[in-house]
Amino acid sequence: MIDSHCHLEQKDYGKDRDEVIEECKKELKAVVTSCAHPKDFDLTMQIAEKHRNFVFASAGLHPEYIKELRENEKDGLLEKIKQNRKNIFAIGEIGLDYFWIKEKSWQEKQKELFAEMINFAKELKKPIVVHSRDAMEDTIKILEQEDANQVMLHLFGARQQMERVIGNGWLISIGPIIARSKNHKKIARDFPLEKILLETDSPWFGSMEKGKPLRGTPLNIKIPAEKIAEEKKMPFEQVWKQCGKNAVKFFGLPINI
Repeated sequence: MIDSHCHLEQKDYGKDRDEVIEECKKELKAVVTSCAHPKDFDLTMQIAEKHRNFVFASAGLHPEYIKELRENEKDGLLEKIKQNRKNIFAIGEIGLDYFWIKEKSWQEKQKELFAEMINFAKELKKPIVVHSRDAMEDTIKILEQEDANQVMLHLFGARQQMERVIGNGWLISIGPIIARSKNHKKIARDFPLEKILLETDSPWFGSMEKGKPLRGTPLNIKIPAEKIAEEKKMPFEQVWKQCGKNAVKFFGLPINI
């Protein structure tokens, strides 16, 4: 009942953002929208303010943007986050991305930024939402080195690292990709329900129509909830409610489930 990770600030919602959110209010308890670039911060906060107590904000620096990110932009964003800390519920998404960033020198810069952001989150006493693509070994290594505790691994898919993640007490989020991924189905089956959140990463991971991708919305969290229930052989409502409770606890959301 809570989409723990989406991107309502994206231009895909430019024409009907408020209408989409109002539709979500009919079926969901809350949505956590993630600002991943400095240019999106102000809009993210405007959305959260307009839909207070339903849309909650997280903010960070996505590793994909490492090449274009200027030092003054980074410092400016961190200062804005500090100034708005009461209305920001997590730092993220942050992490490593070796799919889009192939050069070793830039990957090293990602690692430096990731460590900096982890410690920034500690300073503000905020949980972190972690992006890791083709980089899970290094991601976990840095999280452990920096003694990160309040961690959600967004769209987690590294089944071979699952025991290590569970041992560290971290949470994961599962999205609509589970509908077509045997790997994610096995993760859902074996990961403790008390450590799973639902997400959509909207506007991505929408459906297809005539071979063309359609925009996703937070309502698509029903897809992972249904598949998790199938894999765990438990009622949908149990998954739906427990994952919502997990999100409230992780983000410290001021709502009741």
